[in-house]
Amino acid sequence: MIYIDNRQNKLPVDEDFERKISEVIEFALKEEEVNVSYQVSVIFVDNDEIRKINKETRGIDNATDVLSFPMLDYENKKVYKEIYKDYEFDITYLDNGELILGDIVLSLERAREQSKEYNHSYIRECSYLVVHSVLHLLGYDHMEEDDKKIMRSREEEILNKLNITRE
Repeated sequence: MIYIDNRQNKLPVDEDFERKISEVIEFALKEEEVNVSYQVSVIFVDNDEIRKINKETRGIDNATDVLSFPMLDYENKKVYKEIYKDYEFDITYLDNGELILGDIVLSLERAREQSKEYNHSYIRECSYLVVHSVLHLLGYDHMEEDDKKIMRSREEEILNKLNITRE
């Protein structure tokens, strides 16, 4: 189940946009072989709100594009499909039988700015940021160069399969 909560009023969010974001999340999770029922929360915010959250949670007093809050613990920074593919999850990680993967906080305002900066569509930028965040929920990281290459490659593979390309 994907829960979407629009907490900003600077950019329109309609049913088509919500459906597209949900489809991108569902596809990314399927590509990553998440084969259990799950929950992901997506919160749309503006730059002011994501800056506050970034400062509170990471001690960084700047607006950013997306923040990911994984609920699962990953040993040794390995990703979901390497560790949990056939794992029986403790009730701690379940809600009504659904695996709680975590929360995605997306600044639509920042996504709009970056779409213009990178000269591609707003929906492409939002889709990229959502895929990026889903991969974080599954244990991917980009702090080390090798991990960054793996994550970037996976992001592009998923977006290309969705036919969401840089325009």
